[in-house]
Parts: sequence; structure tokens; C-alpha cells
Amino acid sequence: MTGTGSAARMAPETPGQEVWRALCENRGALLGLGAIVFITLVAMLAPWLAPYHPHLTDNTVFLSPPAWQQGGSLAHLLGTDAIGRDILSRLMHGARLSLLIGLAVVAISMVAGMALGMLAGYVRGVFEMAVMRAMDVILTLPSLLLAIVIVAILGPGLMNAMLAVAIVCLPHYVRITRAAVIAESGKDYVMAARLSGAGNLRLMLIEILPNCAAPLIVQASLGISTAILDAAALGFLGLGAQPPSPEWGTMLADAREFVVRAWWVVTFPGLAILITVLAFNLLGDGLRDALDPKLKR
Repeated sequence: MTGTGSAARMAPETPGQEVWRALCENRGALLGLGAIVFITLVAMLAPWLAPYHPHLTDNTVFLSPPAWQQGGSLAHLLGTDAIGRDILSRLMHGARLSLLIGLAVVAISMVAGMALGMLAGYVRGVFEMAVMRAMDVILTLPSLLLAIVIVAILGPGLMNAMLAVAIVCLPHYVRITRAAVIAESGKDYVMAARLSGAGNLRLMLIEILPNCAAPLIVQASLGISTAILDAAALGFLGLGAQPPSPEWGTMLADAREFVVRAWWVVTFPGLAILITVLAFNLLGDGLRDALDPKLKR
């Protein structure tokens, strides 16, 4: 019995357990993960947690200050905007939009980037040169400026803004996937699978792709914060989500003329963007440290 118990205690950790242990040792990553879980729960439960509908106006409480400030009310904890909409309710519903934007942008750019990167790294030749030169062109342009140009061509709107940000983020996934595919293609397990009769599609999807997942997961976690920030910038410029949508960047745009007389209409949406972006960056840094063998202590 003693030997069995000792063997159980000495059993090697699974890759998932090892990553989780590394994350638990990183306070910044835990803090980011906790903030993301909290924001996600608020976003999912917004219809039930929010005290008011995000579009509901009240002409008796224009620019009402937060509850703790003189003139404020517990009925509107974070105050109201210029047309009497509750800021707390709009922030809660805006979290749904921001997380949806981040996840959708990362999903689009990651899937397209993996497909192009795998083909470029596996096929090589002229196709690889064409894809990588196109990605280099995208990377040479300022990301926000390129997104503005794309939205200006397609027209303002949330869907077009998401597509523009996905195009801007695409080169990172292409380059990471291509580099990982080139590094893995020459290894023994790929050669063995090829000699056993595996086709090109199986080699790419079954043998090589799972071993390229670690850097892609890290990039995806960091890419969500970039997507949220770029989408908020487009919303602030009037090119993203359109009023009366409670998207955080649009809320900032609506509040520009009240910065001096009503600080809360700008501060709280800005803090929401800051906290969310910081949380995903902290989690991304923690995942990078946990998944990269060179950075493990």
C-alpha cells in the first residue's frame, strides 16, 4: 500500500496540470484570470444584473453624478449620461459587446491565419512568398490607420469594424503558424507519419497542428485585448458600433463634450476598457511563461 501511494504521489503531471500549476504561481496571471471570469459573468448575466435597460432614458436625471457624490442617487450608482441613461447598466451590457468583439475577431483571424500559415509553411515556394509578402505589407501599415481605411471602404458598423480588426490581426497568426510548421515539419514523428502513408492533410491537421498550439493560444489571449482596444478606438471615431449601442468606445465618443462638467461619463467606460485589456494581457503573459519551456523556472 505504501508503495502504491508513493507511486501515485510521484506520478508525472499532465500538460494541463503543469500549465495550471505555472499559472497559479504567477500572481499577475491569476489576477487577470479572475478579472476575466468576473467580467464574463457580468456580461452573461447583464440582462438580470443591470438595474435598467441600456437604452432607457429619463429626462429627470440628465448627467446625474455617481451615488457617492453630492447630487447623486442610489438609483444610479455610477450616474447617468447626457440623456438620462444609467451608466452602470450600459457598462454591463457593453461588456457583452466587447467580449463578443474580442472573441469573434480572434476566431476569424486565427482560423484564417492558421490556414494560410500552415499552407505557407508546408507548401513553401511561390505560395509562401506571396502570402508572407502580403502579410509584410499589412504589418508595415499602422494597425489603427489600416482598420480605419478598411471600415471607410466597407462602411461604418460593428460587423465591418470586426472584419477590419481581424484583417489587421491576421499577420501575427500567419507568421506564428508558418514558423511553427517549418520547425515541426522536419522532426522525426512527422517523418514517421509520412513513411507510414499519411497524406498531406493528415500531416498538417493531425500531426503538426496540435504541436503548434502553444504559441497560438498565447497570441489569441493577447489578441483579444488588442481587438477590444482597436474596436473601442473605431467606436470612438464613429466607425464601429453605432449609437445607441452601449459599446464602450461609443460611450466614450458620446461623452466627449462633457469631459469637464461630468467626469463620470468618460471615466467609467475608460476604466472598463483599461481593466479588460489589462486582464487579458496579464493572462497572456502568464500563458506565455507557462507554455514556453525556455521561460519555465
